Amino acid sequence: MTAATPQQPARDLDTQETREWMDALSAVIEKEGGERAHFLIEQLLEHARENSIDMPFSATTGYVNTIEPNQEARCPGNIEIEERLRAYMRWNAMAMVVKANRHNPADGGDLGGHIGSFASLAHMFGAGFNHFWHAESAEPGKEHGGDCLYIQGHVSPGVYARAYLEGRLTEEQLLNFRQEVDGKGLSSYPHPKLMPEFWQFPTVSMGLGPLMAIYQARFLKYLHARGIANTENRKVWVFCGDGEMDEVESLGAIGLAARENLDNLIFVVNCNLQRLDGPVRGNGKIVQELEGEFRGSGWNVIKLLWGSEWDSLLARDKDGALRKLMMETLDGDYQAFKANDGAYVRKHFFGRDPRTLEMVAHLSDDDIWNLKRGGHDPQKVYAAYHQAVNTKGQPTVLLIKTVKGFGMGKAGEGKNTVHQTKKLTDEDIKYMRDRFNLPIPDSELSKIPFYKPADDTPEMRYLHERRKALGGYLPKRRVKADEQFTVPSIDTFKAVMEPTAEGREISTTQAYVRFLTQLLRDQALGPRVVPILVDEARTFGMEGLFRQIGIYNPAGQQYTPVDKDQVMYYKEDKAGQILQEGINEAGGMSSWIAAATSYSTSNRIMVPFYVYYSMFGFQRIGDLAWAAGDMQARGFLLGGTSGRTTLNGEGLQHEDGHSHIMANTIPNCVSYDPTFAHEVGVILHHGLKRMVEKQENVFYYITLLNENYAMPGLTAGTEEQIIKGMYLCKPGAAGDKRVQLLGSGTILRESIAAQTLLATDWGIQADVWSCPSFNELTREGQDAERFNLLHPMATPRVSFVGQQLAQHKGPVVASTDYMKAYAEQIRSFIPKGRTYKVLGTDGFGRSDFRSKLREHFEINRHYIVVAALKALSEEGVVPVSQVAEAIQKYGINTDKINPLYA
Repeated sequence: MTAATPQQPARDLDTQETREWMDALSAVIEKEGGERAHFLIEQLLEHARENSIDMPFSATTGYVNTIEPNQEARCPGNIEIEERLRAYMRWNAMAMVVKANRHNPADGGDLGGHIGSFASLAHMFGAGFNHFWHAESAEPGKEHGGDCLYIQGHVSPGVYARAYLEGRLTEEQLLNFRQEVDGKGLSSYPHPKLMPEFWQFPTVSMGLGPLMAIYQARFLKYLHARGIANTENRKVWVFCGDGEMDEVESLGAIGLAARENLDNLIFVVNCNLQRLDGPVRGNGKIVQELEGEFRGSGWNVIKLLWGSEWDSLLARDKDGALRKLMMETLDGDYQAFKANDGAYVRKHFFGRDPRTLEMVAHLSDDDIWNLKRGGHDPQKVYAAYHQAVNTKGQPTVLLIKTVKGFGMGKAGEGKNTVHQTKKLTDEDIKYMRDRFNLPIPDSELSKIPFYKPADDTPEMRYLHERRKALGGYLPKRRVKADEQFTVPSIDTFKAVMEPTAEGREISTTQAYVRFLTQLLRDQALGPRVVPILVDEARTFGMEGLFRQIGIYNPAGQQYTPVDKDQVMYYKEDKAGQILQEGINEAGGMSSWIAAATSYSTSNRIMVPFYVYYSMFGFQRIGDLAWAAGDMQARGFLLGGTSGRTTLNGEGLQHEDGHSHIMANTIPNCVSYDPTFAHEVGVILHHGLKRMVEKQENVFYYITLLNENYAMPGLTAGTEEQIIKGMYLCKPGAAGDKRVQLLGSGTILRESIAAQTLLATDWGIQADVWSCPSFNELTREGQDAERFNLLHPMATPRVSFVGQQLAQHKGPVVASTDYMKAYAEQIRSFIPKGRTYKVLGTDGFGRSDFRSKLREHFEINRHYIVVAALKALSEEGVVPVSQVAEAIQKYGINTDKINPLYA
């Protein structure tokens, strides 16, 4: 037998036999149901595979609802009351946006906002809020940690509209939509930073919500497996637009969700067939495409495409003409149908086949127009949700077809322009009033009043009763965890703080691992540590943790690891503590975010440490890092093998010279570039104090080195200066000719070497300052400058940089393994009259030995000496000829290309 191929389908050699097989299957479906038919087909397919029969593969099903009408769970709620409540919310959401954009201040700027997105999924929100979404509750018999809601960013007006009816938001707040500066307004999108007790998660920029939610669902399983929190009844609901699914992050981790059987995860994709500018797939079918993606990855897929009005038509479709027409119609055409009227749909949809045209001959044009899409049918939405929450063993995606701008009429319903529509005419507003039967008189329409029924009306009682039954109101965010921890004293980490033994050299990466290992031994806080790796444990010397605390795997370790006979073998465990994400920085960051916000989402303080190649941190996952700031994350990001000359053999794509510049763009990110082990220890300990004991909403970025050298140990009394960002680590001898050398990370050691050269070769003394954070120095200095600007009559504040340098004369030279812009930030804080020179690593990285790289980027000890002499010559302390002499003495090539352009 020759197998059929997609290019040349097999010819039916026996039509009667084919018909008999089809009739037999139809009889099974009719008499024994779909499940029995599905079982028999699976058995036949398996038998065919065993006999090596090649079969065409399809991950998609027909373009119809997954749930048959007779299988639908019935909605227990009052659908009539829920419809009225939705109408009020639709109106208030519209009014909020239109009012904001009719108010034109002196600058004439529009505030923006979106009406069409919420209009398309109001039914989906209604079903969730009324019947499925649990709030955190400790009520006996109803204990629940609360569901996590990742709400599609553009639908925020609809969520505010509901909260207004619930009494959680005031009319004044609605009138200040997108007007936040004076503290009365509502944020444009879900922003926990700006509304800390309301929004749980930021979901913009688009694509971040789906990605973060998958790792959030996995982290809830992790907490449960480790016995830290009972999360077995919690669900993570994720609302996405079908256009949003084109973001690579949206689909990037769906394989993980299936692999780890995240049945606590539910995606709801609002398939209104439109993105911001036009159709998502004008020439295709986005629902079918997404079904194939998710089913192929192992998800449970529920399609809800057609409302109840279609059920009778599909029941009469014995020859499959209507189903065939539904499948063959392109999304671009479906969009056009909903932008027109019933007569247009009769002619251009049903009219494509005489059989389907006859099927609707008894329907009026209005009847045809009222054939709803599934997402606007409350009963079918409920049934889809019910099946989703009761699915075990795999994540679920609901592909729900809607109309963008549903109810907006000619102002935007189903039109390409609807996403941008934020201003409506009085006629458009009247149309919406009439369509949703709102009790607002014509005389009031021009004012676009918000509508809220009296508290004792059936609608309002129902609204509050439904949320009371589900534990309280949502969305709602916890600001601080109830539990408290005491961070071990700094003496606990003395192995990191003390000088290394004579002849012993370690790296700051090793210092971090020592600190972490000691912290894991703390009986109280140790179990709350979450080490997160992206397949680089051996790079950072952390493989010892594999055996010590295990790698989390919900299935445990069902194989025998190849290194079982070794002390540090690769150990996976159901209760493992390490999150090993593989080669996946975005996934590692998403896991870190879930752990770093666990104090809020799960009322559990966790301490995540995510270590990675520094070049693949902020540069690669900068959008997620910004979202972490919005979410008020708390934890440590460790940029290993940092700097542009430290990771000597890896080359351009690996060498980081700018992550601290990027870190400083996030206001609540505290960043450090330490040189010595004791600096690492002091910074980590201080961070724990702030984030764990004080529950401050900051997170730390610390760069680490893989370069080994002797560590000098902590000098008592310098701890506070380390945290502020600058301390005198090696004073020079007495002498009038002096210079101040500043450095951080690996290049501080070049400054120390330059100190010796300046003294022995030129008779100049240098004081060497370790500056673990030019970013923190910058922020403090700018704060002082701001105070002085706004308080001109007060005693001027002096920056910390100015205070430190005030008693140490001479010009200042700063050198780092980062772009010049990093140390340039403190220029305005250098005491007046002092020359300031900055050396840095501008330009692309490359592979070579460290000494050659530092020569190439002009940041080694020789260049520091030349810069110091040049600064002294500019201040008239030494003749400029000494600069030329030094250039010649150290063999500096003055004709080589600027490394920025090399």
